[in-house]
Amino acid sequence: MSETVILYRPIGPKELELVKASGFKRWPPRLPEQPIFYPVTNEQYAIDIASDWNVKESGHGYVTRFHVREEFMDRFLIQRVGGSHHTEWWIPAEQLEELNDRILGLIEVIHEYHA
Repeated sequence: MSETVILYRPIGPKELELVKASGFKRWPPRLPEQPIFYPVTNEQYAIDIASDWNVKESGHGYVTRFHVREEFMDRFLIQRVGGSHHTEWWIPAEQLEELNDRILGLIEVIHEYHA
């Protein structure tokens, strides 16, 4: 059996609706101004973003968790973008459908934050 990697993604209500519409199985395509898909490597960083940035922007923030096949994620370097736990993958938008095809199980909402 293939190994998996756990990814987290903080999102707002609009992206949550698109994930729900997929049956919690796929991430929506990136918009033209979003050339990179940024899942994060740890729950605490996702909580920080959802509870601070997403709530400030839209009044709601959600932390999602999903599993992806390790051999796919091995293609991408983990990027440190701030403090020691501020780490994320930078997946080009044109590879998002391939990532979606490698999600195992469902995308789960594990935390919710409201203004």
